[in-house]
Amino acid sequence: MLMIKAIIRPEKVDHVLSELSDAGFPAVTKMDVVGRGKQRGMKVGDIHYDEIPKEMIMLVVKTEEKDDVLSIIMRNAKTGEKGAFGDGKIFVSEVLEAYTISSGSKGL
Repeated sequence: MLMIKAIIRPEKVDHVLSELSDAGFPAVTKMDVVGRGKQRGMKVGDIHYDEIPKEMIMLVVKTEEKDDVLSIIMRNAKTGEKGAFGDGKIFVSEVLEAYTISSGSKGL
């Protein structure tokens, strides 16, 4: 099992979630986050924004489903603006175990 965490622009999150659900990945956790990338924020005129609002989605998938999920997220979260930064980042990590609290069953 793998956990995929994607930090994406807020205006892209609904479309990404819709496409994931349509592809058979409806189980997602979503949360509001703020942060900055390598650019250390953003400057607009004289104002420097140190923390940029984003959304983070997390889902756990079977290892063989990873490429499909990554493709859906990247295709639908990308702005397409040439040289654009701030479209987000995706992190993939191993999940050793998962349990359902109500039943105590192990696995997805």
